[in-house]
Amino acid sequence: MSAPDPIEQALLVVIDPVARRVDGESVRIARDVLRGGAATKICLPDGPEEVERALARRGRRRPVVIGDDRALLHVVNVLQRRRELGDIPVSAVPVGPLPAVSLAQTLGVPLGPVAAARAVLDGTERRLDVLVDDGGGVVLGGLWVPGGYGPGGETDVPAGPAGPAGTAGPNGSAEAGEAGAEAVETMDAGSGPGCGAAEGMGGRGGEGHQPWWSPAARTARSALTLLTGPGPAAEGRVPVPGCTRLRIEADGVLVTDLDRPVTRVSLAAADGGLAELTVHTHDADRPQRSRARRITISGPAFRYRADNALTGPVRRRTWTAHAEGWRLVVPRG
Repeated sequence: MSAPDPIEQALLVVIDPVARRVDGESVRIARDVLRGGAATKICLPDGPEEVERALARRGRRRPVVIGDDRALLHVVNVLQRRRELGDIPVSAVPVGPLPAVSLAQTLGVPLGPVAAARAVLDGTERRLDVLVDDGGGVVLGGLWVPGGYGPGGETDVPAGPAGPAGTAGPNGSAEAGEAGAEAVETMDAGSGPGCGAAEGMGGRGGEGHQPWWSPAARTARSALTLLTGPGPAAEGRVPVPGCTRLRIEADGVLVTDLDRPVTRVSLAAADGGLAELTVHTHDADRPQRSRARRITISGPAFRYRADNALTGPVRRRTWTAHAEGWRLVVPRG
């Protein structure tokens, strides 16, 4: 794998508004490091429409997302809709507490703002498999059905920063969030909402490297473990009572039908353009595992959690694995 071409060192830096409220200091640090190493255009969107317009007008700039997993997923889904996801490398600077940035961590992106920004400038591209559903949605890490696992056993609670957006900082205090917002307000005297041109070229920022995730952990099964929890007994997670009746097919072959209740279904992109499917049934001691390119789940309305975001209810959904379907910039080595 080679580093991005020099012409691609021009960056479109999309700073998520939640990140500006939650941890403005980290946002400012990351922005300064990026400005010090590449020509940058800073985008401070007020909503998803402005992100889409910025990506449509990015020219040859590489997109960089400063924010949590949801901000990264939004940019990835926009690029997928524009049929550009496999054509350009995407970079991320995670900002926010765990589990709001657990997907980025799983993918190998450093969690420290300096280390992550340096990876944007000096890193290398990884071509990663991806799952795309029949509605056009992208799954980068993994998903499971039903979507009712929470960190304390609660059901159907979307993962994200503690409390409503903008009310708590990384340490859980409202004061930290407000201080972060004030720090980011001072970024550019002439910058307001929207995407203004803020170009810069110069030296690199300071230290503060944080080790990034071990390559050995970046497998389909490990991704699901990190994003959803390895099981009922781990980290205080408790399964939702009862079972779900689903029909599951893998490349047209029936895996389980409505007459065999399932307690949990996991799905993640594996190597070679295949998806790894794990089905826990009520009447079996061990899960049933298989790999296929296309997985279809149908039955009574169900919810699922993909990359820690809750979706549904739906009655039928098909996911297709795409080999090397997207490109992510990560640290070298």
